[in-house]
Amino acid sequence: MNLTQISQLVEGRDSVPLVAGQEPRAALLDLLARLRDENYDFIAPTPASHSRVLQRPDRQVGATTADLLGWSLPCDADRLPSDIVHALERAALLERRPDGLVKAAIRVSNVFGQLFVHSRFPTQEQDSIFLGPDSYRFADYISRNLSGLPSTARILDYGAGAGVGGIVAASLHGNARLTLADINPKALSLASVNATFAEIDHQTALAQTPQDVDGPFDLIVTHPPFMIDPDRRAYRDGGDLYGGKLSLDWTLAAITKLAPGGRFIMHTGVSIVGGRDVVREALREAMPTDGFDYDYRVLDPDIFGDELDKEPYAEVDRIAAIGLCVSRKQEA
Repeated sequence: MNLTQISQLVEGRDSVPLVAGQEPRAALLDLLARLRDENYDFIAPTPASHSRVLQRPDRQVGATTADLLGWSLPCDADRLPSDIVHALERAALLERRPDGLVKAAIRVSNVFGQLFVHSRFPTQEQDSIFLGPDSYRFADYISRNLSGLPSTARILDYGAGAGVGGIVAASLHGNARLTLADINPKALSLASVNATFAEIDHQTALAQTPQDVDGPFDLIVTHPPFMIDPDRRAYRDGGDLYGGKLSLDWTLAAITKLAPGGRFIMHTGVSIVGGRDVVREALREAMPTDGFDYDYRVLDPDIFGDELDKEPYAEVDRIAAIGLCVSRKQEA
């Protein structure tokens, strides 16, 4: 899906606007503040785990804030905190059903002590903003590769989604100017709310490739879609190479935007086919031989195993989570 198609989708009748306008944005920030004050702490599971939990007979209707904003359950509004319900209504993110129950149009999850707004479950729309266990691995990998950045860092989070990578990097660094870039205007809207709530100086950029964003940058972080998705959903589908093509393309494009001494950090998933890591092989052939150092490592050898039951993965042994850190050498 290209930038024009995404823009058309967001403007179309099948797309529900999120935080359009100052009042809904202010209401969403107020919601996050109230959740923080209440020590809200929902951790987003994988879609498979989420589905299994919701299949339990006692998990059909919720009664708590976490049921509403974490598990995406329909709830009895009278049993929920009134300030939470009111903030969602002000943000136009509360659905009142004919049966008297309410549902939230968003989820809120905790990553590295920060609250992030993202899409409700299930994430079936083309322009969904996904956040799950991958986001935690991504944040952790970033945290272990930040040393040595300039005191004032220019950071780009490309394919930002909810903004987890860039916001965690900027928060841990402590003095950064963050650019959040994505093909999805909805993602940029929510990522900006998340960055504002985290008190991060930031700007947003609608971009189809890293080349569309003005640089250079001292740090670029990215978490590309990496699944084989027959529905070609932009937040999920990684293209050819058994879902790894975007990871390859974004790497090669992003490293050209690095300042001397800059760093590129990617978390992604790769398919292991006949014992071969097809993305690692492609990177080995395509990466420049001069001017860059890179470290490629397995973060989890087996993720999303339920996907292997599906026909597109008939040749795949397993899906592994990997981290790639590319450093541009200082100019002589």
